[in-house]
Amino acid sequence: MAAYVIVDVKVTDPAGYEKYKQLAPAAIARHGGRYLARGGKCVVLEGDAQPNRVVVLEFPDQDAARRWYDSAEYRAACELREGAAEVRMIAVEGV
Repeated sequence: MAAYVIVDVKVTDPAGYEKYKQLAPAAIARHGGRYLARGGKCVVLEGDAQPNRVVVLEFPDQDAARRWYDSAEYRAACELREGAAEVRMIAVEGV
């Protein structure tokens, strides 16, 4: 069953975040993931959410999403993101 990783990113250092963006796609692809949304226009339909940069990833399953998140290549990308963004991230199973 597919799993979706939903990320809300508040970029605080655009130059630093660009370095992260250069490494992250390869790590995602290596673990079977793909981008479904990547920072496009976001419209709040209900409630008081104030999203920042929203990213949605699809993985074959929760295990693949976890392997990506825990991988050395993604950890290296995260080190570049350190101090450049505040991130909230969840993984949810599809139906």
